[in-house]
Amino acid sequence: MIPGKRAQTAHRQIINMILAGHLRPGDALQETKLAERLGMSRTPVREAVRRIESEGLAEQKGRFLKVRRPTLDEIAEVFELRLALEPCGAAAAATTLPRQRVIDMEARIDGLIARGPVTDETGSAHEDVEHWDADDAFHGTLAQASGNRAIVQVVRTLRRRTCMFDHAQLPERFALGVREHLAVIDAIHRADTDGAAAAMRRHIENARDAILSRLHDTGSAP
Repeated sequence: MIPGKRAQTAHRQIINMILAGHLRPGDALQETKLAERLGMSRTPVREAVRRIESEGLAEQKGRFLKVRRPTLDEIAEVFELRLALEPCGAAAAATTLPRQRVIDMEARIDGLIARGPVTDETGSAHEDVEHWDADDAFHGTLAQASGNRAIVQVVRTLRRRTCMFDHAQLPERFALGVREHLAVIDAIHRADTDGAAAAMRRHIENARDAILSRLHDTGSAP
């Protein structure tokens, strides 16, 4: 595996740790400990950590980079951009996405609904890597339908800016979110470009409103 590939692997695994709550806001991203945990050298881990910093998920605090929580303004800005980009991809998918891809997406989401939210030993719901992978695949596939590689990259980066807001904090979003995905897919099945764009817009707006409401209520974002 070439160094660039190792850095990509390290980046993905560290992001997964953040998604799963194994690394939380304020936790230090110590290269030595992460390298031991991932079973690789410090060089690819260092590259991965710097990329995570560039994505806005870490900031320098004292000696270490630490996982950071976005501010309310940053979150609002992220969703403003997503609303400008993602409905366009959903609309394009309604006329360009191969039928089998649509069926596969729908089956994966149906599987998540059948399984339900994952819970920890206390019975609390939390987001797991499988759900995030499915969510990434859904949004990534529809962004790709735009035919614009820059949009694909921007959407991926924007989504990571809010990736720590999982179902441990927003348990009600599991059932709502997957059903909102199905509403988008239903419009795509019907080749309804306006309907697909509108359903994606509602999905993003609902996620935004839930996150901002939660943070306003708890005062947990600067």
